[in-house]
Amino acid sequence: MSAELPLNIQHFKDVTVVNFAAPTMLDASLIDRMGGELYKLVDDLDKRKIVLDFGEVRFLSSSALGMLLNLRKKASSAKGQVVICSLRDDLLKVFKITRLDKLFDFFDTEEKALNAFGIHTLG
Repeated sequence: MSAELPLNIQHFKDVTVVNFAAPTMLDASLIDRMGGELYKLVDDLDKRKIVLDFGEVRFLSSSALGMLLNLRKKASSAKGQVVICSLRDDLLKVFKITRLDKLFDFFDTEEKALNAFGIHTLG
């Protein structure tokens, strides 16, 4: 993945975890480039189980929400799933207001999200 993008991508068996390493997701150009990298996970690398860790993110734009919807659509078309973890309460409200909370599963921690896919990181 591109070093200039604020993404940290790790693989745990058949699950891919994406940590967003920037506190804001507001710049449309950056969001487009991040989306391109995330779409490649599904389209080119056949990754179907994706955990998006928002632990570092403080602000999201509508462009970021659109990118997440496109990623979810791609994963669903490939019979996959995208889940979200470590989302701040104020950002969860944005998902609820836009009714996107009905389309994603949310977990308090990355560990719980991985557990939902059958991956156990601790002994």
